[in-house]
Amino acid sequence: MKKSKRIKKSNIWKIKQHRDQFFKKSKALGFRSRASFKLLELNNKFKFIKKNINLLDLGSSPGGWSQIASQIIKSGRIMSVDIKDMEPIRNVEFLKGDILNDQTKAKVLKFFNSNLDVIISDMAADTTGNKSLDSIRTNQLCTDVIYFSKDTLKPKGVLVSKLFMGDDFLEVKKLAKSLFQKVNFFKPESSRKESKETYLHCEILKSL
Repeated sequence: MKKSKRIKKSNIWKIKQHRDQFFKKSKALGFRSRASFKLLELNNKFKFIKKNINLLDLGSSPGGWSQIASQIIKSGRIMSVDIKDMEPIRNVEFLKGDILNDQTKAKVLKFFNSNLDVIISDMAADTTGNKSLDSIRTNQLCTDVIYFSKDTLKPKGVLVSKLFMGDDFLEVKKLAKSLFQKVNFFKPESSRKESKETYLHCEILKSL
């Protein structure tokens, strides 16, 4: 019975994907995922990816965001980090590892030589079926990324990170505002309507 339900849910997901305009567009344009459109919308609104910046992409696999970044950044450096494998992208350095691990952090800092302009993160916790728990776990990842950015970004750096609307949303917002001068929230049109996801855009670290 359980297996039958899983198969049914999987089939429903596949049908939704093929009806999804952004899924179709991503295939037509050769994007690695529909998430590419989210970054395009975010960058169109906030204009944080420029041709000469250094950028770190967290939770990068399968590479939809790194792919877009690599098309814009021409003279900067790009590193992508994920615990999952990712197919190579031209001019993108991929590091397989957990960004919460000290060794991984050290490799990132060495690569950028303390000269990091932008951190983007589309990380989300693996789903459990419990939407409240999934929201809490993903927002904890966002919190971890905020703390990480505080120690790694240049003073005028930018952080863009996924988070979910939930019980702990205000706590994440409060943390971001305590560390950055400018904090905005934006849900791209390419996010699914039923999704609780939104994106945090932070700019210019406060002098603490």
